[in-house]
Amino acid sequence: MLTKREDIRNIAIIAHVDHGKTTLVDELLKRSGVFRANQEVAERVMDSNDIERERGITILSKNTAVTYKNTKINIVDTPGHADFGGEVERVLKMVDGAILVVDAFEGTMPQTKFVLKKALALKLPVIVCVNKIDRPEARCSEVVDEVLELFMDLDADDSQLDCPFIYASAKNGQSGTDPDNVGPTMEPLFEAIIDYIPAPTGDPDAGTQVLISTIDYNEYVGRIGVGKVSNGVIRVNQEAIIVNAHEPEKQKKVKVSALYEYDGLNKINVKEATVGSIVAISGITDIHIGDTICGVDAIEPIPFQKISEPTIAMNFMVNDSPLAGQEGKFVTSRHIRDRLFKELNTDVSLRVEETESADCFKVSGRGELHLSVLIENMRREGYEFAVSKAEVLYKQDSKGRKTEPMEIAYVDVPEEFTGTVIEKLGQRKGELQNMTPITGGYTRLEFSIPARGLIGYRGEFMTDTKGNGIINTIFDEYAPYKGDIQYRKQGSLIAFEGGESITYGLFNAQERGVLFIGPGEKVYSGMVIGQNGKPEDVEINVCKKKQLTNTRASGSDEALRLTPPKILSLEQALEFIDADELLEITPDNLRIRKKILDPTLRKRAGFRKE
Repeated sequence: MLTKREDIRNIAIIAHVDHGKTTLVDELLKRSGVFRANQEVAERVMDSNDIERERGITILSKNTAVTYKNTKINIVDTPGHADFGGEVERVLKMVDGAILVVDAFEGTMPQTKFVLKKALALKLPVIVCVNKIDRPEARCSEVVDEVLELFMDLDADDSQLDCPFIYASAKNGQSGTDPDNVGPTMEPLFEAIIDYIPAPTGDPDAGTQVLISTIDYNEYVGRIGVGKVSNGVIRVNQEAIIVNAHEPEKQKKVKVSALYEYDGLNKINVKEATVGSIVAISGITDIHIGDTICGVDAIEPIPFQKISEPTIAMNFMVNDSPLAGQEGKFVTSRHIRDRLFKELNTDVSLRVEETESADCFKVSGRGELHLSVLIENMRREGYEFAVSKAEVLYKQDSKGRKTEPMEIAYVDVPEEFTGTVIEKLGQRKGELQNMTPITGGYTRLEFSIPARGLIGYRGEFMTDTKGNGIINTIFDEYAPYKGDIQYRKQGSLIAFEGGESITYGLFNAQERGVLFIGPGEKVYSGMVIGQNGKPEDVEINVCKKKQLTNTRASGSDEALRLTPPKILSLEQALEFIDADELLEITPDNLRIRKKILDPTLRKRAGFRKE
């Protein structure tokens, strides 16, 4: 018989990137007494990964739990960035409601629409939290109208439209039901969760059913499946069967060796868990997202949507440059292969395929950011390797036509830059769908654009808008191929010979364009040391010393003034590289190089292509 667990609420916190989800979770943890009064707590405590902390983004969904008035509230903090949308889709199957966080100034953004659409499709009740109301430019009433319009656009039913609105400043720990009268606590939000989010229901007497929605990984215990107990009871040492709705032939007998529930930031060992509990299960080596753990007497998988397919791919390969193996700890193809396949334990949106070459692996993901985070993690762990330019994954439609992934790009720019942005995105096959003025002298442009048209554009966009533009993209659909796009209009400056860069050589080179290196750096023939001001590639000798004579002393070099080099970040380097170039990645350096280092062979390959 179906019963309600009134002492539990399961919620996900969903929002566009940077609208304050993780800060809100921090505040809920503090207000529920998870931390001691004198305990020092890091900001955004849920962002545990170094890259998450540095970039201020959430990459992996995280579980936590707080207790309010004898009710346990399981909270899942989800990513807001479109590249990690796969995380959001899965997590929503584990909860009974969601808190949609919307910035009181920015209002509804592309990812707000994406995450809300997923929540409404699963018929989840949603509490809207208008956050950052302490911002001087906050516009609460307009944002509420935008949210309600979005609900109607997404065909929300009457019960979903009749949702509570809470106004908050998560940073200051304030919330209330009236934007002009917020209190100094998060109590109004807690009350809304208890009143509006339904308690989980299930049959405690039926056979065990737990749908695995997230995978965690630990060096000591291996894979850990996280999911909600939908029916029955799950116990330690219980015999169970793993099945999957998308793989009818899958039936595997397993044993539950350890069971945990969440409490604050900790996992606590429990002997058993019943309906509505969110649990972590370890001891099952071959557990995957979408698997259902069933009791042996009631084998029935829970339906589960398929994970969105990757849209972009790049090759990861062994570094074979003249400087290879000097800076990295893990450099062989076996090291790289093992690390990439290990990543598949936790990242379900990633694909890794072996290629004809044993030294090269094709890695596909949801976007440039998705792959750059993996590259950055590997680099920090001591790996040395090279990657190719990102390329989109094409498909054939039913009529045999070539189709490509399309994105919707939302661009917020000051009015004076709209012409430049429209022109640049037009050259990249972007079609302007909408143009609306928004507050603060900004205009919002909406484009439909091929995913490949956005590769390498963000750096140019920031330059064109003097750092004042915001661009957000979200996958739309596969559509017929839009034609060729010319990416980079400038060529590369290429080192002619190996050695160490000298001021004299660099001084002559900087007249040609923008340099990426300074004096005293190791270079090799075929390495890209700068960007040419003109379309063609140019070879330059930056190791060239000045010929000394009786009248030319070496000390007169000091008069040569070098422009500071442009040091590329990982994202900028990935955007810059062309199809015939690679990015050499080591724990200490990023170097751009030509695929073919030998200038004669490179020219021959160029002639063949023409």
